[in-house]
Amino acid sequence: MKTTLVRAATALLAAVALFPSATPALADGGDVTWTVRTASNGFGTDRSSYSYSVNPGGTIRDGLVVANRGKTKLTLGVYTADGYTTGAGQLDLRGKADPQTGVGAWARGGAATIAVLPGKTVEVPFAVTVPANATPGDYVGGIVTTLTQPDDAAGINVERRLGIRIKLRVSGELTPALSVENLSVDYHGTANPFGSGHATVSYTIHNTGNATLSATQGVAIEGPFGWLRADAKTIAAPPELLPGESWRVTVPVTSVRPAFDLAVTATLTPLLTDASGSTTSLRPVRTTMHAFAVPWLLLLLVLVLIAVVVAVVVLSRRGRSRRKDREDARVKEAVEQALRAKEAQAS
Repeated sequence: MKTTLVRAATALLAAVALFPSATPALADGGDVTWTVRTASNGFGTDRSSYSYSVNPGGTIRDGLVVANRGKTKLTLGVYTADGYTTGAGQLDLRGKADPQTGVGAWARGGAATIAVLPGKTVEVPFAVTVPANATPGDYVGGIVTTLTQPDDAAGINVERRLGIRIKLRVSGELTPALSVENLSVDYHGTANPFGSGHATVSYTIHNTGNATLSATQGVAIEGPFGWLRADAKTIAAPPELLPGESWRVTVPVTSVRPAFDLAVTATLTPLLTDASGSTTSLRPVRTTMHAFAVPWLLLLLVLVLIAVVVAVVVLSRRGRSRRKDREDARVKEAVEQALRAKEAQAS
């Protein structure tokens, strides 16, 4: 008995799903013999994806064009789904059976299945209806075509997907915001008492606003009064994070001096992209924490040096004291001898 492998699209197929090609794509174990593209209409032609700005309660109508590049008739499923960012930083779409709360719940295709003859195309109309009480902000999802085929070698049914991203901005107050959370540092010293070590700084970028955001990043470590500053080298930008999403970052910082009290600062400059594709830098967000980095070997050498100095001072004082005692005893003995001699002469 064959079982169905849900969401069997691999990273390759997921990429195709979000950035459709005009030619067939190869997905693990078989050929995807159909392509998808946006319909040409009042929204434009040759669009790479769907992008809308809609008022709460409004409806958008558009179309998906499916072309059969193979030699046999295709019967494809059609559904809409919410988008999310994977752990690899890629945008993916949830499965048909997964709960849908945004685009996946608001967008509906004109048909649940379509039949496409060899060498022919079919346009699938769909509509996106935004609830009147929808929260303003950005939402991402997609419209997906699917084909389930048997994989005799593996003994399972494999679902292959091709789709196009739908980016939706619900009108209203836009409040883009990022925060730095769970900032931590791990310091690694050096055997050289006068050398510098390195640190690993980790934190979580959390999109706490209602707009899709990326960011530029900076990490700096300073000693007391801003001395001995060390900056991280260029840090790779995080993926665009949807509202509510988080992304964990780990940053190496070299040439960090163990200055006892280290101030570790992570800085984010949020990047907001508008409907035209223009990017705006927002006010930077900074979070600072303090950590201890003790130069133990140098401290040990200082303590040994202090101990040597104290020992020298103590021994020197003892030597002077003993010499003084001997001199005093010698003088006393001389005085006593002089007195005895005087007494002897007198008698």
